Amino acid sequence: MHILNPILKKHLLNGTVFPAHPLALKEDRTLDENKQRQLSRYYMASGAGGIAVGVHSTQFEIRDPEVNLYETVLKLAAEEIEKANLERPFIKIAGICGPTEQAKSEAELALKYGYDMGLLSMGGLQTWSEDEILERVRAVAAIIPVFGFYLQPSVGGRIFSYDFWLQFAEIPNVEAIKCASFNRYQTLDVMRAVSNSSRCEEIAMYTGNDDNIVADLLTTYQFNLNGKTVNKEFVGGLLGHWAVWTNKAVSLLAEIKAYKANRTAAAADDLLTRGIEITDVNAAMFDPANHFHGCIPGIHEILRRQGLLNGIWCLNPNEKLSVGQNEELDRIYAAYSHLNDDEFVKEFLAQDQ
Repeated sequence: MHILNPILKKHLLNGTVFPAHPLALKEDRTLDENKQRQLSRYYMASGAGGIAVGVHSTQFEIRDPEVNLYETVLKLAAEEIEKANLERPFIKIAGICGPTEQAKSEAELALKYGYDMGLLSMGGLQTWSEDEILERVRAVAAIIPVFGFYLQPSVGGRIFSYDFWLQFAEIPNVEAIKCASFNRYQTLDVMRAVSNSSRCEEIAMYTGNDDNIVADLLTTYQFNLNGKTVNKEFVGGLLGHWAVWTNKAVSLLAEIKAYKANRTAAAADDLLTRGIEITDVNAAMFDPANHFHGCIPGIHEILRRQGLLNGIWCLNPNEKLSVGQNEELDRIYAAYSHLNDDEFVKEFLAQDQ
């Protein structure tokens, strides 16, 4: 069993920014290796505390035999991180999915390329019982530290019970949970379950609720457990939204941490207002108006506008911007210019030759 080293564990518990790494393609839908590598360098330069590769935003089709890019994207990101020789903690997270044998195989591959954790998707297992899924989690956790993942049903996830998450939290080598249920009730289930577990202090909670980023990070969940008050917070985020404008995401998390240390009303008001602006941006980018159909192309389009991608091509040619989505992206770009990191990207690209 591979375990997280103490420096990285402290880094994880302190809370950081994890962008979900996109897939850079050429017009013929083959890998654009130069842009793929450059994206990894951008995330490191932005101040992110790690990256998640081979996840939803990297496109699940990378695992299809005729595409066969899963190992390649893990390898390219790992090589860029090694070359950067960062003098700060940086956590490499590999997306892991599929039935137990596939998940175990992907966990072993992640370790081969020096990944620290596996973001374990529970998507695509709709016919499995909760007990069967927990056994799968134990099997993967016996190989690599697990970053749990509550994925919203509208993009392939499923709803789990409070008892499921209580048992999930008790599994050794589960080090973090990303809550991307996009639902306050289900988010509360996970937070309460982890708070009730014997491993409450050991598990870092990360928001994946791209529709509620700032409010998640500002909120202290407080529970009375047998007469004892237990507090639990989201310490950071692992987000597709943070695949764009990442330098500003790093600044945002730093501001939220500063607010939590000082708790001034003015800072809270400012952050809550910005939180709604960020949710508006996310609506344009993730396309909930069309059941998230344009989610990945929306991420790509912002990166394309900045020069970090050459196009918005996806492995599935049917994945494209929805009707009116480009105009929505124009709107949020004009309305919230203070949220983008275009100037940072411009300087980055000028230096990254």
